Amino acid sequence: MIGISKLYCGTVEPSDPLRYQRHSGKLPSHLLQFSEDKKPVVVFNCTKRCNLRCIHCYSSSDNSCAPDELSDDEAKTLIDDLATFGSPVLLFSGGEPLMRPGVLDLATYARSKGLRVVLSTNGNLITPELAERFKAIDLSYVGISLDGATAEVNDHFRGQEGAFDKALAAIRHCRAAGVKVGLRLTMSRQNARDIEAIFDLLEREDIPRVCFYHLVSAGRGGQMGADALSSEETRTTLDTILRRTRERHDAGKPLEVLTVDNHADGAYLYLKLLEEDPAKAADVYKLLQMNGGNGSGISIGCVSWNGDVHPDQFWRTRTVGNIRSNPFSEIWTSDDTPLLPELRRRKDLLECRCQRCRFLDICNGNLRARSDFCGNGTWGDDPGCYLTDEEITE
Repeated sequence: MIGISKLYCGTVEPSDPLRYQRHSGKLPSHLLQFSEDKKPVVVFNCTKRCNLRCIHCYSSSDNSCAPDELSDDEAKTLIDDLATFGSPVLLFSGGEPLMRPGVLDLATYARSKGLRVVLSTNGNLITPELAERFKAIDLSYVGISLDGATAEVNDHFRGQEGAFDKALAAIRHCRAAGVKVGLRLTMSRQNARDIEAIFDLLEREDIPRVCFYHLVSAGRGGQMGADALSSEETRTTLDTILRRTRERHDAGKPLEVLTVDNHADGAYLYLKLLEEDPAKAADVYKLLQMNGGNGSGISIGCVSWNGDVHPDQFWRTRTVGNIRSNPFSEIWTSDDTPLLPELRRRKDLLECRCQRCRFLDICNGNLRARSDFCGNGTWGDDPGCYLTDEEITE
C-alpha cells in the first residue's frame, strides 16, 4: 500500500512515525504502514457468500455458503489470539462480509479486545440503520467497492444492475452517520478511463479516501488477463492519480489517496519527485524504506472462511496452516512451513530483474502472488512492475 497523498503532497514527514518509535500499538492508523514491529494486519474472509458476482473477485465468491466456514466461537478464538499477538487491525472481508449472520457481533467483540476493525464491502446491503450501528461499534473504516464512475461501467464489473446506485447510497449513509468511509477501485483497461471522473465523484460526494487497486489475476480475476493495464497504461494512470491528488491538495481540499498491490508505485513516485523536488524526494525515500515494500507474510496475512492461513488475501493457492489446528500466532511465527520464513528473507531468493533493482529495499520484490499466477514461480519477475530496465539500474 502506497500513501500517494502522504508522500506526494507531504502530509506525512519522516519524523512523524519516529515520534511513536514506529510501534504499531502506538501509531495512529494513518501511520501504521510505517511501523517497525510489523505485526500483521489480518484480512478475515469471514464468508464465501456474496450477493454480487464480480468479474475480478480474487476469492471466486458466489451466493452460497461454504460448508466448512468457521463458527462464531472459532472466529472469537481467532480474535482472542490476534489481540494477544498484537495484530493492529482486523479487516472483515468475504465474499460479502455483511452476508455472514452475526458479523457485526464479531466486529463488536474484536473492538472489545482492542483491535481496530475495518470492513471491506460492496455496500449493497448498507442501510441508514446499519450505518448507525457501524458508528456505535466504532468501526475504524468502511471501504466500499466501486469500479466505475457510472452505473454502466460499475455494474458490468459487479454483475448486477443497480449495484452502482446502492454502493453510492451506502457511502452517503456512512457519511451521514459519521463513519469514516472510502471508495475502493480495481484498475483495468475497462475502467482506467474513468479515473478522472472518479476524482470528480469523490469531490462531489465529499468522500475522504480512495484506494486504487492494481489488478491481481487471482480467482475470477485470472480471466481478466487481457484487461490488465500495460506498463505504459499503468504509468499514464498513475500520472492522472498523482496530478488529481496534487490538485485537490493545492486547492485546500485534501483527499487521502492510496494505491495497493504494486510497490513499483513507490519507486515511480520517487522518480517523479526527483525531477520536481529533490529535497522532498529524499524524505519520501526514507518513508518508503520505513514502509518496507510488499509485506505479504510479514505485515499482512489472511485467514479464510475455513480457517486456512495465507500470506495475503490474494495468494489463496498457498496455505501455510489452519487455525483449527494451530493458533494464527503460532502459524505466523513457526518455521514449519517454509514459505513464510522465505518471504521474510526474499531478497536472497528473488530472481531476474529484482536481483539488479536499486529499489529492492523499498519494493521488496513486489507482489509474489502475481509472479506465481503468471507462471514465473514464487521468486520470478512480477509482471506488474512497469519500471524500465534503465530506471531500476540507473
